[in-house]
Amino acid sequence: MLTRLSLSVTLLIAMPVWPQAEPSATVSSDTDLRMRTPATVSAETYPTMGRSEQRSDYFATGLILSTAYDNNVVGGANAKPASEVSYIIWPTVTLDRVTTRQHTTFTYSPGFTFYQPTSALDEVDQDASVEFQYQPSAYAEFIVRDSLQKSSNVFNQPDPLSGVSLSGSTQSPPEQVIAPFAERISNTTDMALSYQFNRNQMIGAGGIASELNYPNSAEASNFYNSDSRGGSAFYSNRRSSTQYIGVTYQYLWTQANPVVAQTNPANLGINTKTQSYYPFYTNYLNRALSVSMAAGPQYFDVASSLSQPVRSWTPAAIASIGWQGSRTACSANYIRTVTGGIGVSGAFESNNANTLARWQVTRTWIVGTAVSYAVNKNVSPLLPTSIPGGHTIAGSVTLQHLIGKHYRAELGYAHLHQSYSGIAIIAADPDSDRVYFSLSYQLTRPLGR
Repeated sequence: MLTRLSLSVTLLIAMPVWPQAEPSATVSSDTDLRMRTPATVSAETYPTMGRSEQRSDYFATGLILSTAYDNNVVGGANAKPASEVSYIIWPTVTLDRVTTRQHTTFTYSPGFTFYQPTSALDEVDQDASVEFQYQPSAYAEFIVRDSLQKSSNVFNQPDPLSGVSLSGSTQSPPEQVIAPFAERISNTTDMALSYQFNRNQMIGAGGIASELNYPNSAEASNFYNSDSRGGSAFYSNRRSSTQYIGVTYQYLWTQANPVVAQTNPANLGINTKTQSYYPFYTNYLNRALSVSMAAGPQYFDVASSLSQPVRSWTPAAIASIGWQGSRTACSANYIRTVTGGIGVSGAFESNNANTLARWQVTRTWIVGTAVSYAVNKNVSPLLPTSIPGGHTIAGSVTLQHLIGKHYRAELGYAHLHQSYSGIAIIAADPDSDRVYFSLSYQLTRPLGR
């Protein structure tokens, strides 16, 4: 399935696309005629760094060396938590290519992690992403994005804070319950197209596919693999130069199957279908700040082979804010929805709140932080294997120092707390902490037009 998702991205990039409105970052003489794509229906995420830090049209390669201390490494369902020191090597490759009508971004970082004292935990990670934007006309755009991550440690990322991004979209993937130290493969593909057919009106559509798999069942008992597919359509109307209103419809199907089939002889698979109708409002308060919100009814249908289906209506909502200054970027969102793709048995009413901030204090010092909180309540308690729900709290803080033109040092701390009584592997030890230090080297070459 992962190969199929990656292949689909390649095919989409190669094929002709429908027209859509121009990206908001593009500037031209008729900018006032062009509508922006509100965050609620856009495939783009909020900026993660200030305008002075942003670059485009370049090729970069580098190396990250990192050492970390984890206080609660659990290697399997029957393993006891242990403190481990790890040493990580991350080669990195980045390509950002801009032409008159296209913008392509590609990043790839294979990781090699060595643990002490438990060398059996040593792992090879993969972290890759690609984004392609195509603008066939002044009022048309197509975006497709794919990200793939393979890791046995939830904290292992080439740049932990830079790897985090927030969206205001109703198609945002749900916050997942995860086995912190189990081999995990995740892949998400999303796309969006839109067309501004007159001065103040735009239509568009989008799609998303995501997959979460735990290849080693011994490390992820009580967890579920998940497979999600969905689509959406929207209409947007510009009421003034800064205010937009509209409506979007979203359909999402999710199938979840137990990682350990022996614990579920019937091989219980849970299918969750949702249909959501969101009127939305966006206000671009100034060049740096925007606010978006959407709320409406959602219909969900949860089915399995061992119980009667659960069907009902519920309110759904999303609100987000993004601000990008010269040296600062921050964003936040809140999402309320019913979803079945969080990695455990059942369908859940999920309430998520997330914040992300980055500040370049001086020319050589940068601080950043990310915090997320999720509460999940089961809406299908009659399913035989369902858990009641629980909550997740995660946070990180980083301090970066630029050393010359090519070097960067980073010190960081990350915390993860998951409280879910029905999952033995995390119920006994719900907290994980990491302290890390990394030194990176990057060589950048401008590409030009």
